[in-house]
Formats: sequence, C-alpha cells, structure tokens
Amino acid sequence: MAKKYSNVTNYFEMATKAIQEMINQVGAPKFDENGIIQKGVMIRHLVLPNHILNTKHILKWIKDNIDENVYVNVMAQYFPTYKAKEDELINRKLTRREYNEVQEYFYLLNFKNGYMQELGEHEEEYVPNWECSSI
Repeated sequence: MAKKYSNVTNYFEMATKAIQEMINQVGAPKFDENGIIQKGVMIRHLVLPNHILNTKHILKWIKDNIDENVYVNVMAQYFPTYKAKEDELINRKLTRREYNEVQEYFYLLNFKNGYMQELGEHEEEYVPNWECSSI
C-alpha cells in the first residue's frame, strides 16, 4: 500500500531538484522550423490566490538558479474546483491586483524567455464534467 503524504513542507526542495535534473537530462527547449518545441524543458508555474509571495519566491529562484535559455511560463488560469472551493485561501480566482503584482515582478526579473498568461474569465468552460462510475 502506498504511503499517503499530507505534509508537503519539502515540496519546494523536491520540485526544484526535479526541475534541475530535467534540465540536466534534456536541456533548454529546441524548436523546429515552425517554432514548435521538439525537446527541452519549459517551466510552467500556476499562480494561486493568496500565494503571491510564494510565486515571487519561485520566480526569483528560477531567475537565480536556472539557465536563462529555459522558457518560463507564468499561468494565471487558476480557478477552484472540488475541495479547493472549501479552502478559504484558494476558493477563488486571482484578483486583478494579485495578477498585476505578479506581472510587475515577473517583468522586473527580465526573463530572457519568459511569458505571462493573460488573466482570463472563462477557464471553467474548458473543464470536462468528470463522472465517476464503479467498474
């Protein structure tokens, strides 16, 4: 039986080591003649409401520790589903103020290959209606 972990206090350490190892193995992205990525690492970070300092910490770590040729994509598409709706810290989408604060910091860091996703309004429309059935 697999052990279930409820404490993720070392997540940052584990995730950053995994990212570094992925980069060691495959490197920065390589594109074909049409601009489609063929190989390499792109770091995507999803910004959560009430966790802007966490996002800033992660972006600063990427800037200080990762080769500038690696692509960084900051995603603003979060919306709460399932039990996240019950958590007062993440039971809503990002506010415009939160988005602007992250965007300002992101551009201040001046990533060579960085992209900031626009703050959307209709993300929920793209989520399938999952149904559970017994087998």
